[in-house]
Parts: sequence; C-alpha cells; structure tokens
Amino acid sequence: MAIIKCPECGHQTSDKAPVCPSCGVEIAGKITKCPYCGEIYFKNDIVCPHCHRANTNNEDSRQDKQTKENENIPVKAETTELTITSNNAAEQHSDTGSENNGNKKKNNKATIIASVIIALLVLGICLYFYKDAQENKEQEEYEFAMQSNDPTVLQTYINNFKDAPKEHLDSITAHLQRLLAEDQEWTDALVSGSKTELIEYLKTHQDSPHRQEALDKIDSIDWAQCSSLNTVEAYQTYIVEHSDGRHYEEATIALKKLKLSEVTSDERLVISGIFHNFFISINSRDENGITANVSDYINFLGKQNATKSDIVSFLHKLYKEDVESMVWSIPGNYDITKKEIGEEEYEYDTTFMAEQEVTKTDGTTENNKFRINAKVDPDGKITEMSMTKIIE
Repeated sequence: MAIIKCPECGHQTSDKAPVCPSCGVEIAGKITKCPYCGEIYFKNDIVCPHCHRANTNNEDSRQDKQTKENENIPVKAETTELTITSNNAAEQHSDTGSENNGNKKKNNKATIIASVIIALLVLGICLYFYKDAQENKEQEEYEFAMQSNDPTVLQTYINNFKDAPKEHLDSITAHLQRLLAEDQEWTDALVSGSKTELIEYLKTHQDSPHRQEALDKIDSIDWAQCSSLNTVEAYQTYIVEHSDGRHYEEATIALKKLKLSEVTSDERLVISGIFHNFFISINSRDENGITANVSDYINFLGKQNATKSDIVSFLHKLYKEDVESMVWSIPGNYDITKKEIGEEEYEYDTTFMAEQEVTKTDGTTENNKFRINAKVDPDGKITEMSMTKIIE
C-alpha cells in the first residue's frame, strides 16, 4: 500500500482505497504509474498526462502487440496509424491533463488556505485557554497571598506576577508593608522582655502569627516571678492565669507542697497556746505547768538534751531574792512555719517577741524584751527554745 495523489483532485489517498475520499473517483485497480516520469494517472488514459508518453502498461495494447508478433505480420502501417492515433489522443488528453492540473492547483491552494485558517483557529484557542489559565492562576495566588501572614508568600507573588492587575499589586504591597511593620513591633516587644509590652502587642495584633510565641514568653516571665516568690498566692495566680501554661503541673505540685507546709488557724491556736501556758506558768511559779508542754529532752537556752528538771531550775533562777513578782506577755504575732517530717506529721518552727516586767522588793520595776525561737514536735511538745535579750 502506498499513499498517492488522486489523479482527479490531487487529494492524498491510499492506492488501495476503493474511491478517493475527496472527489469520489475510483482508485483501486483503476490507476497506473508512468514508468518515465512517475506520474499517477488512470489506466484508461492512453498517454501520461504529464509527459504525454504512451501508456505501455495498458493491458489491451500489450495483448495486441503480442498477437501481431506471434503472427509475424508486419506492423509498420498499423504502428504508423497507432502513432497518429496516439498523437491525436495525446492532444486530447493534453487538454484534459492541463485542465486537471489546473483543478489540482486550485484544490491544493484551497487546502493550504483551509489548513492555515484551521491552524490559526487552533492557535487562537490555545492562546485563549493559556491566558485564561494564567489569569485563574494569578487570581488563586492573589487570594492565597492576601490570606497569608507570611511576608515571603506575598513577596513571591510580587516577583512571579509583575504583570498582574494594578489593584492586586497595590493590595499585596500594602499587606506586605503591614506585615513588615508588625514584625518590627514584635521584635521590639520580644527584645524588651516586658510582660506589659507583650500584652500590648497581643491586644494590637490579635491575629499575629507570633501570638503563641508571645503567650509562651509571658508564661515564662510569670513562672520565673512565681518561682522567685514561692508563695501560695503566687502559685495560685499562675495556675489561674495559665491553665494551659508550660509550668502548670510544676505550679500545682509546688502549691500542694506549700499548702502542706501552710500553718492553719487551728495549728496557730495550738502553738500559741503552748507558749502562752509556758510563760503563764513562769508568772505563777507553776513547776508542773512550765514542764507540761516540754519534751523530755530539749535543747534549752543553749544546753543540749536538757531535762524537765533543768527547766524547773531555770524557773527558780528567774526569781532572785530581790524579785517580788514577774509578768511575762506576748504582745505580737507568732511567725510559724511547719515542715513535714513523717506521713502527715509536722514539726513547727516559731519566732515571737516576749516582754518581761519584773517588780523588785524595793518597789522598782525592770522591763526587758526577748526574741524567742522555738520548735514544737508533732506531739505538741517544745523540743528547742532560745531567748535573745534585745538591748534598746
């Protein structure tokens, strides 16, 4: 099978095609190829319409020639007649060939024009869709950039879409400038290390991409202050203000420990009652009262492992021969702390001021002030006690 030009209209077709798809003329078995010039033409044409040579491939001509040769009959006259006939036919087909060639050229020109028009239409459609796609892409990138708080995204849009609509470029540029200004404000607030500055930044920029970072920084500042104070109030404030803070669990544990060491009002009453009874017993020279709340062994006024007998001896030493009476009082508050020394067992450290008024036998009085430091065990017994006289 070969692709040829239709001898009638010049349209390209297969030499095996039954008919030409363009003009409908029969093709298969109806065409031949000129052995001299290679032109394709119809078999029933006596001569080639291109070079005007006889159609030697014509089946009837070949059979006549073969028959005359076999009969040894001179064919000069017939040849002459054939030549004349051929020449006449050639002239007839020359006109037909010229007409066919003209039609062929016209058809070829029309085909070229049609092809060019189709090509231009295809190109125009492609350009239309390409431009539409570019515009859609620009619109998508514009909307994405306007919703972004990342300066890099906005700058990328500006770099990639320099021919974008002016209103888009203006909007993106203004948005970028706002973000850059906001970044500078964030840098200033962060460098300041001030909780106030960070809070003010968050109020001004509620949708800032640095919001979580600012909250974490505030959390760190509050935790540092809370740890430094180390009080129940400080930890409670941190827990309330930072329910999702990084140090929430640490604050909860620390608060629990502090509460365990916090002296309750009931405990204060017990501790103050112990020392009130101790000094009242001194005032009344009550040996049993002064030793009632004292441990069997006590570090008393610098003496290690002092006994209750040592406490009684101290009482007698206070009442010298010239002392008629004595009154001890505790005018201020008790400073009490406690420490867990066993499971739900606490030891109490207390500091307070005590005043002594001594009336002598000669009618004179003597006033003294002492700072008392003492410890009380879980059983409510005094285990340590020291007295420092304050000289005014």
